[in-house]
Amino acid sequence: MVTVTQIVSDIKQGNIKPIYFLMGEEPYYIDKISEFIEDAILTEEEKGFNQMVLYGRDISVEEIISNAKRYPMMAEKQVIIVKEAQELVRTIENLVPYVENPQPTTVLVICYKYKTLDKRKKLAKLVAKEGELFESKKLYENQVADWIRRFLAGKKYEIDPKAAQMLVEYLGNDLSKVSNELSKLMIVLPEGSKITPKIIEENIGISKDFNNFELRKKVGEKNILKANQIITYFAQNQKSHPLIMTISLLNSFFTQLLQYHGLKDKSRASVARALKVNPYFVEDYLIAGKNYPMRKVSQVISLLRDADLKSKGVGASNLSEGDILKELLFKIMH
Repeated sequence: MVTVTQIVSDIKQGNIKPIYFLMGEEPYYIDKISEFIEDAILTEEEKGFNQMVLYGRDISVEEIISNAKRYPMMAEKQVIIVKEAQELVRTIENLVPYVENPQPTTVLVICYKYKTLDKRKKLAKLVAKEGELFESKKLYENQVADWIRRFLAGKKYEIDPKAAQMLVEYLGNDLSKVSNELSKLMIVLPEGSKITPKIIEENIGISKDFNNFELRKKVGEKNILKANQIITYFAQNQKSHPLIMTISLLNSFFTQLLQYHGLKDKSRASVARALKVNPYFVEDYLIAGKNYPMRKVSQVISLLRDADLKSKGVGASNLSEGDILKELLFKIMH
């Protein structure tokens, strides 16, 4: 499948395809490619008559085709961008006749967010042949911290691994949200700055000391006092720290710890590679591995499943979220 870099490079070199079908679960790259095409192909003077933005909820496939068949005015090409094209999911295959014989002077961009074409059907095969079929896939959360690092490096900034992890925990794998927060930071920080947990706390409002990442670390260390301070903070700020998220992240950590115990090679490089974590965090797993042998880790995963059920009201009708978490941590750490 073609990459964002390839698409941008080809357009810059004048290798412009008649159709760009941008689809997939991650809207960030779909937006970035369509914005680049919107800015790069026509001059400002040409855009007035030859650039059009349509919306899937307001238009039919037949109307898109009709517009695409028009000739440009006083320009070599016209650009038609169809946003929210996923609204046309029931009729999108009706594009087939146009894709079979696309207008060479039209650049048609279809933004088909959160869905993908069936690649076994004719439309997907034709687009791949006549234009560009781009699939924007969601990153797994364990890939987002590295994405943040690369994104900032391209803008000549650095980020502390813990600061990156704080952003992932707070924002998840929604790259649009992540890039928006990073853009805000780059406005207030001079180029070349290193983003630290303190900067994240001061500018985005994520506590560097009271977050799920720190809780996971303190549980791994069996630091009972600090872990209890964190969950007390969580109980007082339930909207920002929902129990279901805390359970999910602890479950992810102990599942990785189970995997760690199964490794024959427990060198730092091997652990980082096998668990798909930044080498900076390997120490957390080495410490937790000593505190929680494999049998205990299996018990903890079972405890987390029970707590998940209780958080959904199964067998814990009288317990608050804070009480469920306190009970869980007591059982894990004793």
